Amino acid sequence: MATSKVERLVNLVIALLSTRGYITAEKIRSSVAGYSDSPSAEAFSRMFERDKNELRDLGIPLEVGRVSATDPAEGYRINRDAYALPPVGLTPDEAAAVAVATQLWESPELITATQGALLKLRAAGVEVDPDAPVAFASPAGVPGLRGSEDVLGILLSAIDSRQAVQFPHRPSRAEPYTTRTVEPWGVVTEKGRWYLVGHDRDREATRTFRLSRIGADVTPIGPPGAVTVPDGVDLRKIVAQTVTEWPGGGQARVWVADGRATALRRAGRSIGARELAGRSGEVIELDIASADQLARDIAGYGPDAVALEPQSLRDDVVARLRSHVEAGRS
Repeated sequence: MATSKVERLVNLVIALLSTRGYITAEKIRSSVAGYSDSPSAEAFSRMFERDKNELRDLGIPLEVGRVSATDPAEGYRINRDAYALPPVGLTPDEAAAVAVATQLWESPELITATQGALLKLRAAGVEVDPDAPVAFASPAGVPGLRGSEDVLGILLSAIDSRQAVQFPHRPSRAEPYTTRTVEPWGVVTEKGRWYLVGHDRDREATRTFRLSRIGADVTPIGPPGAVTVPDGVDLRKIVAQTVTEWPGGGQARVWVADGRATALRRAGRSIGARELAGRSGEVIELDIASADQLARDIAGYGPDAVALEPQSLRDDVVARLRSHVEAGRS
């Protein structure tokens, strides 16, 4: 898969910050990830010119100079003194966001990619400064992401290339995996957990998936550029509405068949008889303590219990029932 422009620019900045001297364009082409994809020297030259201009437009002090006193070839580097930021004051929320970004940078995939880039520079004969402002550390683990680093890497790549993905998913650890096909819109965090938001082609609806419940076999499918993120979509709002616990006193309404779902019936309060799909029963009202547990309990009764309200609970129960049906067919 081709390297994205953003990733290529980051690789270039890392390389130019990590050397004492100037790096020639040819060594950049052979050593910095993203430039070897160029089909010809002319294509690389055009790409590199655009990237240099973009870095300068971003305010990055790119310098041009001779590689050495004995080598008149033109090379490039970033002026570290001019690149350094003045002291920055952050609010608590901004500091937390920076901390998460820093931890993500130290995830195994990114550490491997960065170290690989610098090893290529060394192999090309470029002197890499050991005091360069690019830190390397063994990852202590990103909160809420442990074990899902590979999944995150593939999803971010698919989001960047606007490509659909298929992956195994289960609503909870006790339930079987089913294959989902999703058009990914973005990945966000909520309450220390990581979530994928996108359009679920199987459900024909917007869905949120916790990364820890996605299996390792994530596969991009279809052509790049096929996914369109809706204008004005608020990923954080979608996740917050999906995963936030309903407040104490929140209630659900559930239909239960006569003579069935006894434990569920005892936990609730009857608010009237109702016939549903030709079966006699009643509607009960339940206090919501845990949305996840209640959805699991209702789904466990199959057709003898039907979630009516709220809609998010109903959707969760339906998704669980469908996953059981699909697992039985496989």
